[in-house]
Amino acid sequence: MTNRSFIQSKLVGFIDDDPYKRYMQVMGYPVFGGRGDIVDVVKMHHVHDIVIAMPSSKRAEISDLINICMTTGAKVKIIPAIDDIITGKLAIQTLRNVEVEDLLGREPVNIDLNGVMDYVTGKIVLVTGAGGSIGSELSRQIASFSPSKLLLLGHGENSIYTIEMELRTRFAQVAIETVIADIQDRERMDQVLGQFMPQVVFHAAAHKHVPLMERNPSEAIKNNVFGTRNVADAADKHGAARFVMISSDKAVNPTSIMGATKRIAEMYIQSINNTSRTQFVAVRFGNVLGSRGSVIPRFKEQIEAGGPVTVTHPEMVRYFMTIPEAVQLVIQAGAFARGGEIFILDMGKPVRILDLAKDLIRLSGLEPDVDIPIRFSGLREGEKLYEELLTEAEATTATQHERIFVGKAQSLDRQELELKLLHLKNIIGSEPQVVKAAIEQLVPFFIQEHVAFNLEPELQHDRRAI
Repeated sequence: MTNRSFIQSKLVGFIDDDPYKRYMQVMGYPVFGGRGDIVDVVKMHHVHDIVIAMPSSKRAEISDLINICMTTGAKVKIIPAIDDIITGKLAIQTLRNVEVEDLLGREPVNIDLNGVMDYVTGKIVLVTGAGGSIGSELSRQIASFSPSKLLLLGHGENSIYTIEMELRTRFAQVAIETVIADIQDRERMDQVLGQFMPQVVFHAAAHKHVPLMERNPSEAIKNNVFGTRNVADAADKHGAARFVMISSDKAVNPTSIMGATKRIAEMYIQSINNTSRTQFVAVRFGNVLGSRGSVIPRFKEQIEAGGPVTVTHPEMVRYFMTIPEAVQLVIQAGAFARGGEIFILDMGKPVRILDLAKDLIRLSGLEPDVDIPIRFSGLREGEKLYEELLTEAEATTATQHERIFVGKAQSLDRQELELKLLHLKNIIGSEPQVVKAAIEQLVPFFIQEHVAFNLEPELQHDRRAI
């Protein structure tokens, strides 16, 4: 309680689930009871601040406590988790605010360091989309495994410059090369991979925004399908040992152009794997917290502006994990690659977006529908209420890692796929309905559905919501 943020606070007492500690005195202050007594204790003693001091507890337990404490209206602080203390990321005396990541209750990821080092350390590694949320974190974590050279490839010069400067400061021993290039430029991809001869490729470059891609289907095809093909073909031609593509749960029974194009990209790397020395694999996962254009930054902006917070549908649910966690599992999945697999990450329990919005409002010290109104806008084109990680035809088997599964590889006729891709390429720039019809020929489970419901009158004209 000597922390500066609590210097004006008066200690009232303690909460502990151990029944033998109930009514004990600790440093002269009482133990009021267990977590079931928190709400009553806060009311009775007019508590303004709660500190959760359980650094060695499982994160699911911490999440449960946070949810209880948030209902009291008191400010909640937390002592860092034991892994953050051990690694020196935070000191034990550091009190921090509760973050949305704490509400997920996901445990730290353990990875097989030797397995990762075998295919990354001392190797030339290329990351496409290296300036993006996933690509930049991939670059950070790969740099920590000391590749002989790390190639940062991206289309946006500012984001590539930013990650380059960060990595040169943090990992001075790693040779870093930056490449400004568009994956849609087939000749440029061939030239880049021919020049640097990467042994490992992490392909994170993609268009990911669902509603934008619904309105620009040809751009999604050019980037997600043919951009992937360009990089994959160059990796195959120039002898890369491993190619790891970042995919999405939206590729499963897709209802959006973005999801369908990611599924076609998966199909292509599975087909090329059959005739290549390169091991091509994809890693499929759901939403990551805090990525650019995602729901959480948008909610935070709306809360800071005083609301309303706009949610598309009261029953919409999504899977979430943190960016560092997702990337750790992607790198680990790459170590399991034998070629042709689609790896699926354990995303935990689905989160209702409405609950997430309410939690973010409470984390800001405000009350949903009292201080900050919540409005519903309706599903946008291409959106689902629920995401899936597997189709019915894709059975999964366990891997050596409890959070990584592998889907059964589906056999694909390369010649038939190439013919359909040629047709798809020829209709780029056509009317959206023509483009969507061509996609349906490639992805049988592609169903364009738009689930709508009655919007509140004041939002009938406002479609800017997440």
